[in-house]
Order: sequence, then C-alpha cells, then structure tokens
Amino acid sequence: MFSSARCLLRSAFSTLSINASSASSSTFASSSSAVLPHVLNGARRYATEVTTAQQSPSEVNAALARTSVLYKTYKPITPGIRHLKRPLSPHLYQGRPLRELTVPLRRRGGRNHHGRITVRFLGGGHKQRIRLVDFMRTESGPCDVVRIEYDPGRSAHIALIKNRNPDLCGGKVWSYILAPDNLRAGDVVESFRQGIPDGLVPGFTDSKEVRGMTTTVTESQSQTASTASLALGVLRSITIKPGNVVPLRLIPPGTIIHNVALNPQGRAVLVRSAGTFAQVVVHEDSGRYSHVRLQSGEVRKVLQDCVATIGKVSNPLWKNRNLGKAGRNRWLGRRPRVRGMAMNRCDHPHGGGRGKSKGNKQPRSVWGWLAKGKRTRKPGPKGPKNSNKLVVRERPRGKEKRGL
Repeated sequence: MFSSARCLLRSAFSTLSINASSASSSTFASSSSAVLPHVLNGARRYATEVTTAQQSPSEVNAALARTSVLYKTYKPITPGIRHLKRPLSPHLYQGRPLRELTVPLRRRGGRNHHGRITVRFLGGGHKQRIRLVDFMRTESGPCDVVRIEYDPGRSAHIALIKNRNPDLCGGKVWSYILAPDNLRAGDVVESFRQGIPDGLVPGFTDSKEVRGMTTTVTESQSQTASTASLALGVLRSITIKPGNVVPLRLIPPGTIIHNVALNPQGRAVLVRSAGTFAQVVVHEDSGRYSHVRLQSGEVRKVLQDCVATIGKVSNPLWKNRNLGKAGRNRWLGRRPRVRGMAMNRCDHPHGGGRGKSKGNKQPRSVWGWLAKGKRTRKPGPKGPKNSNKLVVRERPRGKEKRGL
C-alpha cells in the first residue's frame, strides 16, 4: 500500500519538473533573444555598452560634457602630464609676436642694483621678450583687430590692432592692447580718450561747459528730455562696445569695465588680470566722481575724466589651470617657496627649535607682520596721508566675505 503511494507521488513530481523545465527554457530563450541579441549572435561586447546605449543623457551629463571640453587634458603616459590641465584657446595666433613691439627681458633673479635679494623665490626660467602693451590708448579713430596672441608676461591675452588713420607714423599704426573677453580677429575697437568727436552724434556735445547736455544745429536753447535721451542712447550704442576706451562720465551705471585709470592723463592701472572686471555703480550729482566696484568688492571713487575699457578681461579659465609638475614653475621663473618652520631662527620668526615648532608665536611673515587677519595698514597720522579718503566701502573681510 505504502509502496504504491510512493510510486504515484514520484511519477507526479517527475511530470511537474519536466513541464517546468521546458517552460523556463522557452521563456529564457525568448527573453535572451530579446534582451541579449549579441550573446546569441556570438558577438563579444562589454556590459556597459548595452546600458549606455539604452539610457538617455541627463542634464548633469550634458553639463559635464560641456565643461570637459573647456580644458585640454593629456593621457597620463608620464607623471608630469597626469594632472596637467590647460584652458583651450583655439583662437590664439600660433606664430611669433611683432618684434617691433617687444623688448628683451633681462632677468635679475629678484635682486636690486646692490645685488641683494629684495623679492624672494625668483630666478631662472625660459628666455622671454616683454610685449609693450598700450595702456594709454591716446590715438583716436577706429582700429582693426588683426589677431589675439599669448603673452608670457601676464595671465590675460593681448590683441594686435592696426589704426586706420593713414597719417600716423609707423610706430603708432601697430600696437598691443589687453584683449577683452570674446574679442576676435576682424573686430573694430576705438578710443574715445580725447572725448567724443564733434558731429559723431547729432545733438550731442561733450564740452566742459556743456557736458552731457544736448544742443541742436540752431541756436535754440530750449531742449526736451526726449531729445536728450535719444542722443544719449545713440551715443551709447556707438561707444559702449567691448574694447572701446570711454571716459567714465559717458559709461552708464551697471556696465562691466576693466583697465581703469586713476589719473585723467595716466595709464590704466586697475583690473588688468585674466577674467577680472569692475562695474560702474553710480555717478555723483556733482559731476566730479564716479563710484566703481572693483574685483575685490571695494567701492572706490574715481574721477569722471578718467577712462576705462568696456568689457571683461580675456582668459577667464586661467585660474583653474593645473601646471602638473614643479618643473613648469621653474620654466616660469619661480623658485621653490621654503616654509618658515624649515628655516633657521635667524632667517624666519617660525624657524629654529627642536622638531616641528614655531616657538608658540602667532603666524607671521618673514618680516614679523601678523598673517591671520590682523590689520597692518596704518591710517591716520602714522600712515600715508589721505590714503583711504576715496574708498566708499572697503572690501569684504572675514564673515562678510564668507557670506555669514
């Protein structure tokens, strides 16, 4: 009795297992043929190929793809180029500079005329020629941008321009200027340092007696606000272009500028590094000063007769470069920077002692100036006279700089 029951159970289980195995094999074959056709075809591929082909690129992947082409990286076949990262600048001229606008750089290794080191950690480097950049822009008239070049003496790019005036002598026809961002060969720049030429905009006169006011061809002195605003708008459409040099009194508030001069007859001295810019905040009603916000966040008064260049300085990606190895710093003329704790007691306030110690002193420079936020400027009777009278608001420091 028990033996017959066991035989019936064994036969039932065997038929169920045969049916299940046949069904699973058929479903596996159908699913494998639908999902993995390359397995059935015998083609040997990686699994990542199937997943990447089916998924669509997201916004993050698209953003990463856009940012990855901004810099040139290298296959790490040597340790020196593993972390090397350079901004891509395909618009730069590949040849040599105009020799008439260059002078040889005589290296002094940070030493003065007595032979004593006044600037530490300088020396060596590749042979260079200094590009004579025109920071005055005194020649008026339209100038054609011939090409954009690399300058080893600065972080920004420079532009070679040619003046269209046929009456100029040979030395003034060609000049180098600091290239604004997005300036390319074939563009036209102009300098309005000498003021707005008469007749450039009908109804506008830029004289010291009637500055910024409108006049007509007739002798009538009654002018309407619409005529004044129209003439001013036409003037701004002509002059406010990247690369043009314009007096501050004619630049509308909110405009991005660089190459700011502090003397009406002087050269540009502020905002000249790569990617930097300043902004015109407001013009005073007195007509003497304009407020300019500098790159550091400081708001400063500048005479309205001083000039500035429209636009932002070129090569903004320079700050994210990576030299990759110490040898490239040596090619640029920079020697190793030694820590104070590694020096002797006679060479640095942090030097001397046994082991790693700086003598329980506040962090300070080699000359003894405190280095962690202590205000070292001496305003008032002990400092330079009237050194901060033109600063409207100082640059943010500490918590204000961190946005706390």
